[in-house]
Amino acid sequence: MTDNKAEKPRVKGTAPGDEITQAMKQIPHRIVVFSGKGGVGKTTVAVNLAYALARRGLRVGLLDADLTGPNVPQMAGIAESARSEDGRLVPHDKEGVRIVSLASMVPQGVPIIWRGPLRSKALDQLLGETRWGALDALITDLPPGTGDEVLTIVQRSLPQMALVVTTPQEVALLDARRAANMAKKMGIAGIEVVENMSGLVCPHCGESIDLFGSGGAEREAEQLGVGFLGRIPIDPRVREGADAGRPIVLEAPDSPVAKAFGEIADGVWRRLSALAGEAT
Repeated sequence: MTDNKAEKPRVKGTAPGDEITQAMKQIPHRIVVFSGKGGVGKTTVAVNLAYALARRGLRVGLLDADLTGPNVPQMAGIAESARSEDGRLVPHDKEGVRIVSLASMVPQGVPIIWRGPLRSKALDQLLGETRWGALDALITDLPPGTGDEVLTIVQRSLPQMALVVTTPQEVALLDARRAANMAKKMGIAGIEVVENMSGLVCPHCGESIDLFGSGGAEREAEQLGVGFLGRIPIDPRVREGADAGRPIVLEAPDSPVAKAFGEIADGVWRRLSALAGEAT
């Protein structure tokens, strides 16, 4: 670790673990978005899920916990730096979603070159020293894989649901299997799989092209004994919207891909409601 101030979070102090856990318990529904590997669209799913739930009238928070590759602000169109009040972070409120990300605290393009303990400390700060306000749900976009940051977030936030994002091909499913099994070992009650990049509709002939195969995620979910929430098709507008800071569920709400996100959001909320009923 160096003395370069640009490499450090700007929120001072570290909230003790018990205080963080108690703070998280004030948020009734907590979701973590897993992926076993990068490049499967995990952050895209997390961002659009947050906005799909917000469009349903829910108060939603979105925590970008991918410290070394924090892309949520870009996808949500946030260019402003983070600010704090009385030593606590104030989330950006963008189109009804409250967003916190380390990307808003360091200069653009500066790499986060930290070892595991410092990353965990930063996550403790983001979780425990943020003024979330009253929320119905908190979605946390985890880094890919099953490393220290994932352990820290799950242990601190005690999520009721893990959403495992994968693409249909076997190489991605292998890593999704690891992520789902980690969620099981961590005791997360609800584990659901989402298949992203599931077919491209040809703009000329209207036929569906299965660039990465089809149905692999649903078969994997069945083998693992976990839920399957649905498929999200490929649409170039998703990439265009992410680059422009306009999630597809806001930019083109009537598109097939936005409707797919909406159906997944409905499935997430039904599952969370059922889990809450089982816990009472």
